[in-house]
Amino acid sequence: MKYISFIFIFFFTLNCSINKVSNTHGFRFIEKKYDKILLNKTNKNDIRNSIGPPSSISKFGDTWFYIERRKTNQSLFKLGKKKISSNNIIILEFDNMGMVSKKKLLDLSNMNDLKIAEKMTEKKFSQDNMIYNVLTTLREKINAPTRRKK
Repeated sequence: MKYISFIFIFFFTLNCSINKVSNTHGFRFIEKKYDKILLNKTNKNDIRNSIGPPSSISKFGDTWFYIERRKTNQSLFKLGKKKISSNNIIILEFDNMGMVSKKKLLDLSNMNDLKIAEKMTEKKFSQDNMIYNVLTTLREKINAPTRRKK
């Protein structure tokens, strides 16, 4: 019993770490790169060299999107549940010469919480009337295979 408790404590301390584990999706440190973008001075080639290719490109206008999302583990008691620690999106709009005309940084405070309705809609008709029962019985008799008597 003594050895089992030592093994349990060993594995428990092995899994604990001082630094929180974070998973990054997209570009890293996008806030710092946002400050280097200058309106009407930075062009598409400069942005590709400094940040890289965009995460997505709008088909309706000349707009580029750069996305960064970082999730970190909350605590040992949350059983591995992750929390969004940063969610940054850069939106860049270009003019016809390829220069940055508008830039916008969306962060975690700009996220919208979607509330889903939990109400159920009720039917306005009932299937327990006499006409429905008669028609259902007729349909079952028509669709039933005919029995052959011997």
